[in-house]
Amino acid sequence: MNQQTLILNVDDNDGARYVKTRILVNAGFQVEEAAGGTDALDKVARLLPALVLLDVKLPDINGIEVCRRIKADAATANVLVLQTSAALTGRDDKIRGLEGGADNYLAAPIEADELVANVRALLRLQQTRFALANSEERFRQLAENIDDVFWMFNLDDGALLYVSAAYARIWGRGSDELARRPDDWIASIHPQDRPALAQRWNALLALAPYDEEYRVVGAGGAVRWVRDRAFLVRDARDQPYRIARITSDITGRKELESRLRAADDNKNNFLATLAHELRNPLSPIRTAVELLGQPGGHDDPGRGGADVHAKARAVISRQVDHLTHLVDDLLDVARISEGKLTLRLQEVELQGVFKAALETAAPMVEARHHRLDAALPPAPLWVWGDAVRLAQSIGNLLHNAAKFTSPHGDIALTAGLVSIDGRPAVAITVRDNGIGIASANLPHIFDMFTQGAFAPDRAHDGLGIGLSLVATLVKLHGGQLDAVSDGVGHGSAFTITLPLIDAPAAAAAPASTAGAPGALRIVLVDDNVDSAQMMCDLLEALGHHATLAHDGAGALALIAALASRGEAAPDVMILDIGLPDMDGSELARRLRALPALASTRLVAHTGYGAPHDRARTLAAGFDVHLVKPASIEQLQAALRG
Repeated sequence: MNQQTLILNVDDNDGARYVKTRILVNAGFQVEEAAGGTDALDKVARLLPALVLLDVKLPDINGIEVCRRIKADAATANVLVLQTSAALTGRDDKIRGLEGGADNYLAAPIEADELVANVRALLRLQQTRFALANSEERFRQLAENIDDVFWMFNLDDGALLYVSAAYARIWGRGSDELARRPDDWIASIHPQDRPALAQRWNALLALAPYDEEYRVVGAGGAVRWVRDRAFLVRDARDQPYRIARITSDITGRKELESRLRAADDNKNNFLATLAHELRNPLSPIRTAVELLGQPGGHDDPGRGGADVHAKARAVISRQVDHLTHLVDDLLDVARISEGKLTLRLQEVELQGVFKAALETAAPMVEARHHRLDAALPPAPLWVWGDAVRLAQSIGNLLHNAAKFTSPHGDIALTAGLVSIDGRPAVAITVRDNGIGIASANLPHIFDMFTQGAFAPDRAHDGLGIGLSLVATLVKLHGGQLDAVSDGVGHGSAFTITLPLIDAPAAAAAPASTAGAPGALRIVLVDDNVDSAQMMCDLLEALGHHATLAHDGAGALALIAALASRGEAAPDVMILDIGLPDMDGSELARRLRALPALASTRLVAHTGYGAPHDRARTLAAGFDVHLVKPASIEQLQAALRG
């Protein structure tokens, strides 16, 4: 102990008090004195000494009563009391002193070393007691402020000794009931998990710790997942005497695991469906190509060769359109997920949108022999939007209606005026009498990769992204997409609701920019030999003169050769972007730097079609950006400008 440790020496005998004070001061303690009980109580309250050396015989208040009052006051209860008495003190007096709250009792005559040793022993005991109390308080604060439930049970009978406040939050039951019935926590465990957990808990009592995950059913039937770890607490002799448990709420983790499993299942289903969807059009394309390559038959017009050729071409064209549609949907989904899908917003009259959507869906409708009725308002309806994306959205709904309705079905496209929050709007509905939508699937029909039933005559096809894409596009236009169905076999109806705007002022009709008919001199640059040759043959079939180059250097050499021979520069150059020796955009910049090509039209023909890809080709000097595979109509428009 050090000199800062304060001891109050209480004795009405001046000589005895002086001797004890000198002994304690010489031992390094700080000492205050009191000659009576009243003075002692006052100084204990004011000074809070670590220990009171208290004589039993005092003139005003008995020392035993002074001790009792010190220990009874919460502010001074931790002050140590070392009771002293005169010689020949009886055994009963010692017992009375200790029962009165004294921490120890010394009877005169008291030797100096005995007094100091007792004082130091009591102070050490108090320090140990304070350390234990501080440790318990730290544990209590920690246990009460963590999200996990901390438990402590008696090993012998399983009695609950402690449970933290988190129990009420996770279990949804009060700890007071748990205090009366230590096994009450088991009653909240999910019935399917309860037997196994009860068995593991009983095994724990047989010295087998566990780490279990199970469900807890709280108030109102709310289910939470918990991880429960229980282990034995051992004493200094390595003997188990307590059971400690830590229970963590893992509901969030379980939900995340469930979503990850669902996402993985969706991914696997999507990849399998994608493979199926890609193989479907590739199969008839390969068959048509093989048919065209067979000798005889198709070369003889008299034997129906022209019909065979036309049918094969139609098959290839339809299937390429289907593949293009799949790729476009996938690219749109990627752009949406990255926040890169942009709309070219302007004033749009819906009659043109309806016409484009009907033309898009016409091949599927005709192929399945459906009756399509379009009841559209005769008056113009104007919206603020992207005409291409709106036509795509309505076309997708018509395409789905045709695909998921058995042959010879009925499809209707209608549009009518409604209001949204008191503002004028248009409701565009595509209705069919097809397979319908199960009530369980209806809330999820617009989720990504969601697929419902399928028409009896069709394989389960589609990537499950069409409706999700339409819903997103409509939302970007400030509208909404709704679906209704009376169930499987009762058809369905999808309604796009868009806000209307006032009709714009009449605009002057643009002057015609169509080029004059006639053959064009075209240079085609593409490193894919098959693709380049087929494009060259197509251009020749369209009446143009086409020349091939397979890399940037070859294209520049070809232009130089034309100039050296005094021949005219090409009218159009169609450039692939992914060339082996230089980027197509770099080649375009070099070509634009040649004065002889000032009037040559540059057309980018590439598989990249994102907005930033188009901006890059425009900056490089291209006049048109075509995305592979371009239709013959798109190609002809690009050539003429």
